[in-house]
Amino acid sequence: MSLILGYDRDTLRERVDLAECRERLDQIAEQRSLAALLEQVFLLKMLGELDDALKVSEQSVRLARMAGTRKDLLRARVLHASVLHWRSSFAAAEAELVTCANEAEGQGWPNIAAFAMQHLGKVHFDAGALEAARSAFKRSLFFRQEAGANDAELETTFLAIDAVERRLARESIEHADEVSVSIASEQAAAAAEAALRNDPDTLDFGDEDETQPHYTISVSTAHRAGV
Repeated sequence: MSLILGYDRDTLRERVDLAECRERLDQIAEQRSLAALLEQVFLLKMLGELDDALKVSEQSVRLARMAGTRKDLLRARVLHASVLHWRSSFAAAEAELVTCANEAEGQGWPNIAAFAMQHLGKVHFDAGALEAARSAFKRSLFFRQEAGANDAELETTFLAIDAVERRLARESIEHADEVSVSIASEQAAAAAEAALRNDPDTLDFGDEDETQPHYTISVSTAHRAGV
């Protein structure tokens, strides 16, 4: 859609001009063709009106089932799943998108399969299932290349894969830091236990700074002093 200005590199969501979306929605709000309903779903989703987006997406699926082609129905179902995704119904969105992608692939419709897999990748991405997201985006890239997609279409998938890779790298660093802290804590505890075993009657109040005085007192003396 021409209203899409690009994609956020961190969230992968579409960037749009909300005023233009509202204006366009007002223009087509009374139209009931399948194309108009699908566009309304997209606009309502961008505007954050997810309850209305869900209702219209359900209407579009019913209309496509009654009067559209199988391709029309798959497109409507993918868009419906994208609304479920934005409503945080990840499991339902995933199930719908997997079904659509499999049917499109079976019918030899790579464009629709790519459309479904791209949205499936976004569902996994928001759900925190990064390996699954990367796999879905790579499948989308495969289908788009098979369909002869242009550079702009391929770029959106490359951007998505890059976002997953960056988040995986960030999580790997954070995990490494947590492990380092845990190891340091365990080593400190082990050293304290060893020191206590070597001289159980002594508490050490030494400072790491060698220029400062180093004190030790017996456990019994510390007890009497209320330490």
